Amino acid sequence: MRSAGLRAVFFDVGNTLLYAEPSVSEVCRQVLAEWGHVHDLHAIDSLMPLVDAYYEERYAEDDAFWADEERTSSVWVGMYSLLCRKLGIEAEAVEIARRVYDEFGRSDRWAVYTDVRPAFERLRAAGLYTGIISNWDSRLVALLHGLGLGDVLDVIVSSADVGLHKPDPRIFELACARLRIAPEQAAHVGDHHYADILGARAVGMQTVLMDRHGTACAENEPVSTLDVLEEVLGLVPRRLV
Repeated sequence: MRSAGLRAVFFDVGNTLLYAEPSVSEVCRQVLAEWGHVHDLHAIDSLMPLVDAYYEERYAEDDAFWADEERTSSVWVGMYSLLCRKLGIEAEAVEIARRVYDEFGRSDRWAVYTDVRPAFERLRAAGLYTGIISNWDSRLVALLHGLGLGDVLDVIVSSADVGLHKPDPRIFELACARLRIAPEQAAHVGDHHYADILGARAVGMQTVLMDRHGTACAENEPVSTLDVLEEVLGLVPRRLV
């Protein structure tokens, strides 16, 4: 996909630009140990499918929790509380879960995929804006700056900050408005068909499904799919790159 009228490329964050480092399971293991609950990493790993299922159930019931800071944190605390209870921890479950949630507000608990910054730098060298549209809590701006991406981003829109969540078309329109461009002049890259592709497409943005792990589902619809971010440069007219 290539467009001579392209002026900006927006990105999702989780599994598109960042991944947990060390793993979510390892962070949980470390926090549990701080509270005197020593558990083997394998035991924690084995419970992660239940934790993920808890999130998916909440998301299916009402994904609008992403538009509210308190509701967002409550879902994540609920996930890690479930983990604690499955490990036989009851009295301190919520406190430990809150501690795990707090840990993921730290930039040193995340890593940037190696292809991210080079792609951003080439997009910007081509005269394009780069930005973020993400279902995330209010810690996102500080997190991205802490990871050294602040200088290659023109706008960062997190759902909890603006009271809107993907796939609501309004969050995509808002991001474009902040750059004073029309949605038709922008592309959005993300790993979730429902959240990233449907909403962006509804306002006329070009869409790209990021599939780093070969698991993304395009719902049988035609959509450009990437597994390496460098390929997003295919959106840019060759005369610019």
